[in-house]
Amino acid sequence: MIKSNLTEMLLHPRTLSADAKPWKLVASATIIILFAAAIPSSAQGQTQYPPLSEYMMPQDAEIALARSAAPSNVSDRATIKVFSESGFEVAIEGDNGFVCMVMRGWSAPTYTPEAFLDFVYYSPLRAPICFNPVAAETMMPYYELRHELGLQGKNPDEIAESIEAADTKGDLPIQTVSFAYMWSADQDLGPGIGHWHPHMMVFTPYYENSMLGGNEFGGMLPFVSDDAGTQFTVTVIPVDDELARSAEG
Repeated sequence: MIKSNLTEMLLHPRTLSADAKPWKLVASATIIILFAAAIPSSAQGQTQYPPLSEYMMPQDAEIALARSAAPSNVSDRATIKVFSESGFEVAIEGDNGFVCMVMRGWSAPTYTPEAFLDFVYYSPLRAPICFNPVAAETMMPYYELRHELGLQGKNPDEIAESIEAADTKGDLPIQTVSFAYMWSADQDLGPGIGHWHPHMMVFTPYYENSMLGGNEFGGMLPFVSDDAGTQFTVTVIPVDDELARSAEG
């Protein structure tokens, strides 16, 4: 799954098309290599999708897992979306503007860290998330498009190209600062990462880790995680592990 020579990938990242937005690789190579060390060798280098059935789960279990992404005062009144063979669809209509869902491997970054791009092939990945009302209008369509492209069988390079094309055409919303909860105790964020910690996702367009003080990637201080320096930049803020919620209540 994660390519074997991570150091080479980090020192020589992929080149984007000339009209792509600027970005910089800011993730710590050491932390990424530590994550990758825990990946089973049988999963490394995978470039074909498993059967779609491996990405699916029973609807009741998916709804419970989606709700576990945020405090009950948020998720109990949120709209809940579930994943289907054609993408995400509404299972429960909410009334507070939040939207909760369980993202799959296509929640992987589009550009960086490059070592995580092949998480699209990791069918057990379950990333429960509750978008606040602003993020539901801005970032959620981006993640839903990534899932739709994955369902079409596109690989990480093709997904990036399609995202860039959609952005150039104006088919993706203009990004602004927004938030999402990822507090589930039952999340699986990828091989070598697993449950990690409950955390807030802050969507911070064009941020770089230096703008937060250069905190350690994967540490307990706020750090830029995905797609640094692009309109899809994600800042992660870990919270107390005691705030993690189980899907079983």
